[in-house]
Amino acid sequence: MKHFVTKDKQSISQFALGTMNLPLDDREELSEIIRLAFESCINYFDTADLYQYGKNEAVIGSILFDYGQFFEYNIGTKVGNEFDAALREKIKWNPSAEYIKHAVSQSKLRLSRDVIDLLMLHGGTVHDNMDETIREFESLKRKGDIKSYGISTTRKNVIDYYTENSDISVLMAPLNIIDNRSEEYLSDDYVFLARGPLMQGLLTENYDVALKTKFKHGYMGYSQDELREIILMIKEYGYPLEAIAYKYLMNKNVVIVQGVSTVSQLKKNLRHYETAKTIRDEVIEDICSKVEKKHYKEHRDPKTVTHQEDNDKKNVLKKLRKKISQP
Repeated sequence: MKHFVTKDKQSISQFALGTMNLPLDDREELSEIIRLAFESCINYFDTADLYQYGKNEAVIGSILFDYGQFFEYNIGTKVGNEFDAALREKIKWNPSAEYIKHAVSQSKLRLSRDVIDLLMLHGGTVHDNMDETIREFESLKRKGDIKSYGISTTRKNVIDYYTENSDISVLMAPLNIIDNRSEEYLSDDYVFLARGPLMQGLLTENYDVALKTKFKHGYMGYSQDELREIILMIKEYGYPLEAIAYKYLMNKNVVIVQGVSTVSQLKKNLRHYETAKTIRDEVIEDICSKVEKKHYKEHRDPKTVTHQEDNDKKNVLKKLRKKISQP
């Protein structure tokens, strides 16, 4: 498996495991998932202090610690959401240096780690004291509490500030072949971690269920019927939707952060990952030419928005309908 190396020399496998939906209460199933991940050369595990209000870090940290004598791995976690673990509720957004310092000490305990491999700010706005946050990240790095830092956000104005004024190693944001809004954030300045690679199940064999439950009101300006047209177009290329989704991200040279909840799900996703390697680049290029280029329109200077998406939507949908109707 391909691995990426951050500017701070952290190794991140191209296929990484998102832990938010892992079966924390089924120790046997969870252990099997982690074992399979290691045996498949996955070395990066993504969590956050807010997931299950600290429980995710604690359980995952314990399992990974047990495997640590046999495998090398990196953990990425996130900070900035102050919460009450006992009440199991979020208190407020808090990117202050004082809170980050406290939260990191707690995450280290839960993760059973002396140092956190990768720490990400779990959001962020331009109204934050971003300089204070950056100084604290740099301080934690100098003291050896963390090895690398980055941000998880879709706000362009925040991303731009951190890119220009900090030494972030990674950026995490949603990215897939339909929701391609984060393509403009791809950069050689950091490693990009793509979450939501299968678009909440829309880019899977269960796409019809996802359409009826999660996308019944459409998404990103697409109606439910328009999303279905895109899916049917992709299916005509003869590959599993999951494999197409992974190949798109592989071609973008990003990390695929894939969450699972069962061993069988991870096995299936890894098979699709292997299939993706056999898909020709031209197939992905052709599909992408028929999908609109989208951009986040909020949290940015309106002048920087590319308006091509507003001009070519009708043409793209016309192409889709023409192709689907062909015998």
